[in-house]
Amino acid sequence: MDESYAAVDLGSNSFHMIVANWTDGRLQIIDRMKEMVRLASGLNDKQELTKESMQQALECLQRFGQRIREIPHVNVRAVGTNTLRQARNGADFLLQAHHALGHPIEIIAGREEARLIYSGVAHTLYDEVNKRLVIDIGGGSTELIIGQGFDTYQTESLYMGCVNMSQRFFDDGKIKAKKMRKAVLFAMQELESLETAYKRMGWDYALGSSGTVIAIRDVVQAQGWCDSGITAGALTKLLDTLVAIGDSALIGFAGLSERRKPVFASGVAILYGIFEALNLKKIDVSDGALREGLLYDLIGRVHDEDIRDQTIMAVAQRYSADLEQAGRVKETAENFFHQVKAAWELDEKNDLKLLRWGAYLHEIGLSVAHNQYHRHGAYLTANSDLAGFSRQEQMQLAMLVRSHRRKFPAEEFEPVALAMRTSVMRLCILLRLAVVLHRSRSNTSLPEILIQVNKNQINLDFPSGWLNEHPLTLVDLGTEQSFLQSADIRLQCH
Repeated sequence: MDESYAAVDLGSNSFHMIVANWTDGRLQIIDRMKEMVRLASGLNDKQELTKESMQQALECLQRFGQRIREIPHVNVRAVGTNTLRQARNGADFLLQAHHALGHPIEIIAGREEARLIYSGVAHTLYDEVNKRLVIDIGGGSTELIIGQGFDTYQTESLYMGCVNMSQRFFDDGKIKAKKMRKAVLFAMQELESLETAYKRMGWDYALGSSGTVIAIRDVVQAQGWCDSGITAGALTKLLDTLVAIGDSALIGFAGLSERRKPVFASGVAILYGIFEALNLKKIDVSDGALREGLLYDLIGRVHDEDIRDQTIMAVAQRYSADLEQAGRVKETAENFFHQVKAAWELDEKNDLKLLRWGAYLHEIGLSVAHNQYHRHGAYLTANSDLAGFSRQEQMQLAMLVRSHRRKFPAEEFEPVALAMRTSVMRLCILLRLAVVLHRSRSNTSLPEILIQVNKNQINLDFPSGWLNEHPLTLVDLGTEQSFLQSADIRLQCH
């Protein structure tokens, strides 16, 4: 049976959506929508989105939402990139955007954006033999990735895109030689820190993806400056021609949209800087990009091939977590979850995954120091580049790690979205109880423990006499009662 999926990419220049059917293990694109919203130009001096730019974005999302209304919620994923990473009032916009689209919008970090872009390219143009450099110039950031097959070796996201570079160097629309030179040098300066590492890693050929690169390719080929892809010679001719034209409003290349013109010169400057810094002679062009990568990631999650599971295990191993202890805690926390999920309205798929991940990562802070290790672990979880995770998911996971011991920090849950806050706090409680019951780190199995909940009231029922035979556990549970009581959570043990 066909399954429909949709991926929405809220880029800094354009919003994209693709809808696809998954049939017999193959993805068939059935619809594409794109609107040039240019969200990055809506950021004011205070790094806040203006009301006008938000309104334009919300109207676009309403149109997208109408198209995907019939698709199951679990089969839709929407992400925001650089501009929404920067916007100080991003949280206000995300609430309204959720309502407009009908789905929550996740903010992804730059390196996660790079990973997804590479995945989109790799699935569109599969090549398991050659090492490839992928270049993606967006509205607010530029991603450079080296990979082979579906694996990435180097991922980087730089804070330069065709919109913010246009505002910086071509704000009046004039394309002067001096301005172009400054823009190219700025791009090369941004690349300076990664140049050596990328050249050392090497690649067999280079590919560009997304709107800026595709627009440049279309222009240089329409002008007859090269036959395929984009060559260094064709790019130089284009740059010189733009300087000769001298004004964005006067650009008249066939096939270049009116809305692309104001940011075209800055996109050319970025690509020229990349060619210069990395000694490129030619790049080919891929039609696959972030949204295709999102789709394949989403299909993997639905079909139990979730890259986030691999990421968690890799992080746990990187910080030398005690995986045996993590497994014990996970098993008990899962047991409790299944007993309370109905009463606490927890989601079998997403909430249970979060709880499992929390169990595996709850002790990673020990790699920094034993004192306050829950805080160290929360910092590592919130601020690491975790493949497959959005910023919101990392924040939720960090709160599980932060809250698994000592005082229950109810007042620190502010960064967690309101819609998720109650369930994340409840998952924290389940993790805390599992950690307390395995404090001895013993391989001896726990008895059957029944847990009943009613809002903030929790009852643990142990087999008769078991607590008396385990006085240390009884004391630990007494301490836990005090910690939870201060957050107005009542724990009873019988």
